[in-house]
Amino acid sequence: MKVIPNRLLNEFIAGCRHVAAHGLVRCSSGNLSWRIGADRMLIKSSRAWLSEMTRDATAVCRISDGKPLTDITPSIEIGFHAGILRRRREMNVVLHFQAPYATTLACSRRKAINYNIIPEAPYYLGPIAEVPYLPPGSKALAEAVTYAMQTHNIVQLRNHGQVTVGKDFRQVIQNAAFFEMACEILCHAGKEARAMSAKAAQSLRTAHTV
Repeated sequence: MKVIPNRLLNEFIAGCRHVAAHGLVRCSSGNLSWRIGADRMLIKSSRAWLSEMTRDATAVCRISDGKPLTDITPSIEIGFHAGILRRRREMNVVLHFQAPYATTLACSRRKAINYNIIPEAPYYLGPIAEVPYLPPGSKALAEAVTYAMQTHNIVQLRNHGQVTVGKDFRQVIQNAAFFEMACEILCHAGKEARAMSAKAAQSLRTAHTV
C-alpha cells in the first residue's frame, strides 16, 4: 500500500477535531470516514476520540469491502461507512454522530416526528430516514443504514445516534449541526412545537436542488 500523504492525514485529523469541537460527539462516541481514492478511505480507529485524533488512530480501509489495509483497527461501524461510500459515489464523507438533542429524540417514544421546524431542515437535509435499533457494529445495522442512506442524507438510528453524508467535512458538520438545532427546538417546544407546512417544506427542498 502506498503511504498516505501527510496533507491528507492532517486534513482528516482536522476534520475529526472540528466535529468534536461542534459538540456532535463525546469521548469515543461517533466516527468519521473520508474517501481518498477510488477504493480507499480513512476512518477513525476503534475506541479513539475524535477530539484527540492522531495519525496512530487513523485506519485505512478498502471501500469495496471495508477491509483494513494497515494494522490499525477501524471503527466497528466500518460496514455502513464503506457501504455508503460505495453507493453514494457523489459523496466523500460519512459522519456518525450522537448529538444530545438529536439522540434524545432517537431515544424518545415520539413517532413520526416532523423535523421541518426551521427552514434549514428541509433546505439542507431533506427527508429524515429512520432505522430501528440494531446492535452496533452488526451486519444488520450496516445493511439497514446503507440502504436508508441511498435515498437520504441523514438518518436517525433508534436508541443510538445519527448518520449523515456530504461532499466534504464542512457539509457533514453543517448537516449534523442544523439537525441538532432542529431537534433542540423540538425538545424545548415539546407539544407546543409547530412544524412548517408540507408545501413550505417541499418548496425549500426544491429550491436547494435548483
